[in-house]
Amino acid sequence: MRMITYTNLTRRPEAARSLIGMTLPAFDALYAEFAVAHEQRLATLTHTRRTRQPRQRTVGAGRRYTYSLRDRLVMTLFWLRVYTTYAVTGFLFELDPTNVEDNIKDVLATLDSMTSFTYERPAAERGKLRSAQAVMAAFPDVHLVIDAKEQRVQRPKAGKDDDGRPQDRQKPYYSGKKKTHTLKNQVAVAPDGRIEAVSASVPGGATHDLTLLRQTHLLAQLTEGEAAMLDKGYDGIRNDFPDLSLYLPYKARRNHPLTPEQKAYNRHLSKYRIVVEHTMAQLHKFQVLAQVFRHARSAHSWIFRIVAGLVNRQLHAMPLKTYAAA
Repeated sequence: MRMITYTNLTRRPEAARSLIGMTLPAFDALYAEFAVAHEQRLATLTHTRRTRQPRQRTVGAGRRYTYSLRDRLVMTLFWLRVYTTYAVTGFLFELDPTNVEDNIKDVLATLDSMTSFTYERPAAERGKLRSAQAVMAAFPDVHLVIDAKEQRVQRPKAGKDDDGRPQDRQKPYYSGKKKTHTLKNQVAVAPDGRIEAVSASVPGGATHDLTLLRQTHLLAQLTEGEAAMLDKGYDGIRNDFPDLSLYLPYKARRNHPLTPEQKAYNRHLSKYRIVVEHTMAQLHKFQVLAQVFRHARSAHSWIFRIVAGLVNRQLHAMPLKTYAAA
């Protein structure tokens, strides 16, 4: 059986995108940065990974990994792309599942250290859009298109509180919209599709899209002349930011149906909001964010950020099409 290593991928480069989510040239560019970041991260570690005790030896002085750092990055990208169990990944790489987990977590920690988003930095450090072609012609002041993404998770187990009384741990995660238990993330993208901000993962049933937007304070980071585009789920946000330019579709209410003009405006707006849906589709190519999330819910935010960073790398190399007025 042929293992999924970098050497084998170079023999079948057309399979790289399906197996690791990117082309080999894109992988080579990522690895060049990853190798430096990994060495820098290891140099800062002062405690052991397993026992969290102060180190007695320098990092790297112990037993050598079976695979090179390049192949361990391949393994991790394969896991993110295909989302196999540790047992299946171990079979494919001839490793014990525990060793697979250790390898993947080590690589993910470095990928996380390489991941940042524009709206996590002060406004003075945020660059302008790269060119006029990157701005939607009909809405030149829009800098963020905001939407929420839900992902199925395994049903939380029932438990008890500190006093021994039954505790409903499932209800906060049960999404009436999805009819299943979910985690929710907020994603904000630029008009060219690049991800500018992601939220932490929250229970999908207990947190409305509007509530999550308020909790992240994302709109408060917009500077003068910057606007945001949102969907109907954020109805009411204008009351929080009356001086901010916000583009939302009209929402029909009881005894107040939409006028033909409002329906036309909503259709016009949806043509430009499609950019965030296309970025979501890029996230879904990594099955770790598309399938039922099987791992600890506390790790979901971490995984989501890493995949979003990888998607941004892809969009930098191969941008989405420009959405100009028809």
